[in-house]
Order: sequence, then structure tokens, then C-alpha cells
Amino acid sequence: LFIQAPTGTGKTMSTIYPSVRAVGEGLAEKIFYLTAKSITATVALDAFRILGGKGYQAKTVLITAKEKMCVCEEMDCNPQNCPYAEGHFDRVNDAVFELLQKEEIFTREIFLEQAHRHRVCPFELCLDTASWADNIICDYNYVFDPNVYLRRFFAEGTKEEYLFLVDEAHNLVERARSMYSAVLVKEDFLAVKKLVKPYSKKVAAELEKCNKILLAYKRECEDYRICENISNFAFALMRFGAAADTFLQKSTEFPGKKEFLDLYLKVRHFLNMYERLDEHYVIYTQFLENHSFMIKLFCVDPALNLQECLDKGRSTVFFSATLLPIQYYKKLLSTKEENYAIYAKTAFSKEQSCLLIGDGVSSKYTRRNRMEFQNIARYIQKIVSAKKGNYMVFFPSYRFLEQVYEEFFPMMEGQTDCIVQTTGMKEEEREEFLGEFEKERKHSLVGFCVMGGIFGEGIDLKEELLIGAIVVGTGLPQVGQEREILRQYFETHSGEGFDYAYRYPGMNKVLQAAGRVIRTKEDRGVIALLDERFLQWEYRRLFPREWEEYTVCSHESVSNVLKNFWGGQK
Repeated sequence: LFIQAPTGTGKTMSTIYPSVRAVGEGLAEKIFYLTAKSITATVALDAFRILGGKGYQAKTVLITAKEKMCVCEEMDCNPQNCPYAEGHFDRVNDAVFELLQKEEIFTREIFLEQAHRHRVCPFELCLDTASWADNIICDYNYVFDPNVYLRRFFAEGTKEEYLFLVDEAHNLVERARSMYSAVLVKEDFLAVKKLVKPYSKKVAAELEKCNKILLAYKRECEDYRICENISNFAFALMRFGAAADTFLQKSTEFPGKKEFLDLYLKVRHFLNMYERLDEHYVIYTQFLENHSFMIKLFCVDPALNLQECLDKGRSTVFFSATLLPIQYYKKLLSTKEENYAIYAKTAFSKEQSCLLIGDGVSSKYTRRNRMEFQNIARYIQKIVSAKKGNYMVFFPSYRFLEQVYEEFFPMMEGQTDCIVQTTGMKEEEREEFLGEFEKERKHSLVGFCVMGGIFGEGIDLKEELLIGAIVVGTGLPQVGQEREILRQYFETHSGEGFDYAYRYPGMNKVLQAAGRVIRTKEDRGVIALLDERFLQWEYRRLFPREWEEYTVCSHESVSNVLKNFWGGQK
């Protein structure tokens, strides 16, 4: 089932509750609630807690990534280096049994505390406890990723009575492409060959053969090149893998072992994906920005690979506030023709929001000059001046953000407070950024953010904490080799190349950014789309039903439109 359900519909509880009922009636045994981000996992955990408060008895496990669970300074699972790994299996059964007797919901903190008490690996403790759980909340990886999936539940040939609830399902398309693609870099083979040569001439020789084949590919490639057949390279990788297996059985420790294992695991993944090669893949070589040379097995359409995983359960619900157009997601997330789709009505009234489309403004590359940046800055100025409050402005890139910010800041200095998202923000910096929206202040607050980034989805600023989202541009991904490969592939297969590669992913980012505003029935806010392309039919047909009524405005009219909207506030 695919559910397009606007913000505020109650997607989490609306999917968990009937799933719990289904398990209670013997229609399934276990629920997997799958998320793309840790913040949505917390929402699911809260839903199970609410049901627990109403008499629901079940064990619920939240699986946290191994890196975040590890209690050692450096993650090394060798019993010689980790006191929690040494003798783990002697103590873990008692630790799990004790935990199951006293808890219903198991989080990272609970596992860390129990692991410390019994001196066992907290991540393995988590997985062992999950075997006894009724509900498992985890990242997509643990069901779909061929390198990370939970083998204890999804071993080859098994089919169990599992229910998969896939939250923020729009994220799964790109995530799945990444999971089922594989990359190898020529320079890695040379570097590892030098490290391993003193310890194994055989392994070094096999690495050199791989390097020579990549060198031949490199000479045939100008910028990037699509390859039809790489069987000779795959055979060379197999020979290296066999030599590496023998070498690793004999050699326990040697300088450069970490780099050697990194390459070895990448080669294994590459060969595993090579076995999956079919018409849904494109093989290509390309020079990278640092002048190194790579070869990639690019999974263009992940539906078949995902379906193999979905078939290991009984049924799946994909849900999101932005699953438009629904056919696009139905084609890329499953191969079944008989899947259902539902469009849930919004829980909000039309009077709660004001949707504006800015005329005479564009984010097109051909229009990106200082005059256009000033044009956009003036729109932002008029919108945030209409009512004091907190606003977020979303841009297609950091560079574009900076260019408009440079025009906006002097224009509104002393009249607004501004905060700016930066690249690679740490957890504390993100929390600090969001914390600014909860402070009392004299002026309006304007947060400059990037579409599709950490603040573009998943954050929940309710009521007066956010009264406006301004989206600059249509969110189209940057033109690049992979985007062009996607465009050509889908143009050939469905005649919708530009839509599949650019327009649909772009509009998804727009809808996500706009969805930050109206979160509850008490919220009121403005959504401004600053790009005249939104007036084109190709984009308007992708608007959700709640966007049927919108106002086209200019610099001259936007203030009056907003005055009427905010003036009608109760």
C-alpha cells in the first residue's frame, strides 16, 4: 500500500495501530518500522509508548547504528582489543534474559546501561534482544542493504509473517540506488598493492592485474564512458578475492591491514552487485575531481532488488507526506502491479495557510546574477515584514543561499535576526540552530537553509515557532553524469527522462520544505514559491490537492495579499 498523506494526518499512528491489530489477530508476527532518520524513529517509539499506556503489551526495540552504540574510543571488535567483546557470548544470554524481564521498550540508553553491567557488546545485545521483540524500529539499511541487512530475520530463502512500515518512503528511492550500486577507484588498487607486496607477492600480482585493466579503461575514457562489458575486470577481481582469502587466513596482523580490508570489502560488494547486473543497471567509468579514476555499477531502477526484500515479509506500507506523483514511486519501489494507493485528505482547513507564487522571479542558471539575487531578497523582505515571526527560506544550493543572503542582510540589518545553515553541521550545531526558533525576540527570525538538507524535512516546529516557509526555485538536482544517465535511461524506458531524473526529485524537495509550516490544527502560516516556473502546467500538475488555491503575486502586490491573510487571523 502506498499512502500519500499530508502533514498532520497522523501517519505514524495510522499505520502502527492497524498493524498491531493485525499481529493481535494472528495475521502477522512482527512489525518492522523503517525510517530514514533518527528523528522519525523517535516519533514511532512515542506511538508505541502511547499504545502501551492504553494496555498494549509488547516488546519494542529501537536499533541504533553500531558506531553510535560502541563504547570504545575506536571501534575494533577483536576480543584482544575490546573488553566487551572478550567473553561476550558467555554472558550475553543472561543479559538478554534479565532485560526482557524488566523492560517493554528498549532504547540505546537501556542497552548501554545493561551492556556495561554485564560487560557485553551493546550492539550485539540489541540485536539479540530484537530476536524476542514484537516491534523493531530501525533504519532502512537493516532490511534492504545487502551489506547490513539483519541475517537473523532475512536469511536467504526465508519468508516470515513480517509487516514492513516504511516511513518517509520518498527517501528510499535514492537510498536504494546507493545500496545496490558499487564503486571501485583505480588508485586504491595501487596504494594497497604497495602495502601488501612485502607480505604477499601473489596478492600484489592480482592487484596489479586489476590495476592494468582499469588503466586500459582509463585510456578509453575522456570524461565519463558507459561500458557494455566488464567481464575481464570481474574475473580479475575474483582472482584477487581468492588470493586475499588465502592470505587473510594465514596473516593475522600486518601494517596497512585496515586499508587492505577496506578494499577487500569494496571488491566483495562490487562482485555481489555484478551478479545482480541486468537491464536496471548502467556501468560507467569517470574521472573524479581529485583526478582519480573510478568504475561504477549504477543501479538506476532499484525496484527489483527492493522487491526481493519485500517478498520476505507479508505486506508493506509505504507512506509519506510527499509521494507525488504516486506512479513514480510505485514503479521505483516495487515490481508488483496490484499494489494499492491512497491519497489521504488533509486534516487542515484552507484558511490556515496562504500559498503564494512569485511572478517575475527565477532560480534558473541563466538568470543567476546580482539583479536576480536582489529580486529574490526583496520578495523575502516583503514576506517577513508582513508579520513578526519565525521564517525559513530554502535554497537549491549553499552557493545560491550565500549570494541571496549577501543582498538580503544589508537590506534588513537591524530589522530581522538571521541564522544560516552551513555545510557539515554537527548534532550540537543543528540543535542550536533549531533552538533559535524557540527564543523570544524583538524582530522576525529568518533561517536560511538548503532544500533537501537536514532542516528540509523531519523537523517539527509547531504553532508560532514557524509561520512561513519560502522556497526559492524548483529544487531540480544539479546536472551531472549520473543525472544524465538517469534521464537517458528513463527517456528510453518510459519517455519521462527529465521528469524521473530532475522534476520529480526536485518537487519532492519543494514539498518537503513547504511542509515545515502547518503542523497542527492551531498553526497558521505562509508558503511562498519563488520561481515563475511553478506557474507552468508541468509543475502545477505535481501540486498536492491542498495547493489547489494559490495567489500569484509580484513585489507590488505581495504585501497586500499577506496583510489580508494575517488580518483575518482570529
